[in-house]
Amino acid sequence: MSEPGAPDALVAGERMSPPGPFALAGRALGSVPPTAQVLTGIVSVQIGAALAKQLFPVVGSTGSVTLRITFAALILLVVWRPSLRLTRQAWTAVVGYGLVLGLMNLSFYLALTQLPLGVAVTITFLGPLAVAIGGSRRWLDGVWALLAAGGVVLLAEGGTGELHLIGVLLALVAAACWASYILLSAALGRHTTDGGGLALGMVLATLVVVPLGVSEAGSALLEPWVLAAGFGVALLSSVIPYSLELEALRRMPPKVFGVLMSMEPAVAALVGFLLLGELLDAAQWLAVLMVVAASVGATRTARHVP
Repeated sequence: MSEPGAPDALVAGERMSPPGPFALAGRALGSVPPTAQVLTGIVSVQIGAALAKQLFPVVGSTGSVTLRITFAALILLVVWRPSLRLTRQAWTAVVGYGLVLGLMNLSFYLALTQLPLGVAVTITFLGPLAVAIGGSRRWLDGVWALLAAGGVVLLAEGGTGELHLIGVLLALVAAACWASYILLSAALGRHTTDGGGLALGMVLATLVVVPLGVSEAGSALLEPWVLAAGFGVALLSSVIPYSLELEALRRMPPKVFGVLMSMEPAVAALVGFLLLGELLDAAQWLAVLMVVAASVGATRTARHVP
C-alpha cells in the first residue's frame, strides 16, 4: 500500500533527486529492473504490516502506528533536511498531506485489529481505485466499479458480528483517506521540488498518531526490543518501498506501475497467511481477486493517470 502510507504521491517523486550522500544508493537502486523494484516494495510493505500487527498485543494498534510514523519521520528528516521556507500554497499542501497521512495509517492499523491483513488491504485499495475511475462516464469503468463493489460485498459477508463490521468501516475510512492522499500528493508535487515536503508531511502525521499511541501504550513504547521492531516496521513499510517505487517511477510508465501495484491485495493476503496464519476462505479469495481484476482493468483502460 503502498499500504496505506506509501506515497502514491510518488507523483511528487518524479521531481525528487536524492541528496549527495545518497547518490551511491540511488545508483545501486538504478541497476535493479523497475518491475523487480515495484514487486519488492509491495512485499516489503506487507511484511512491515505483518510485523506491526505482531506488536499489537504489546503496544496496541495506535502504539504500532506511532512507532512507524515517528521513525519514518526521523529517517526522512535526516535524509532530506527540509527547509521551513515554503510558500503558503506549499504549506497548505504539506499540512493537508500530513494530516490525511496520519489518519490513513491510524484507521488502517485499527482495521487490522479486526480484519485479516489481506481483507483490510483489499478494502482499503478501493481508495486508489476510486481515484482511477472517478468522474469517468465510460460504461467499462462502471463495470470495474461494480466488480470491485462485488468483491467488497463478498468480503463483508465472510465475517460475522459487530467487530467485523467495525473493521470494514475502519478500512473504508482508510480507503477514503488513501484517495484524498493521492490527490494531495499531486498538490505536494506541484508546490515542492524534493523530498522535503514528504518529510514535513510525515512530521505533521505524528501529531495525529503520537498522542493516541502514547495514551494506549505508555512506557511500553520505550522498551528496547519494541523500539527495534518499530524501526523495522518504519523501514519495511515506509523507507524501503518509498525508495524503490520512486526509482521505478523514473523508468516505468505510470500505467504499468499501476497494474503492478494492483497486485497488492493478493500479496497482502498471501503474507497474512504465511506470516500471521490468517486463513481466507474460497469466497474471500475470490473477493480479493475481483478487486485486483477491477484495479488492473481500470488501470489498463484509463485515459489519464493522475
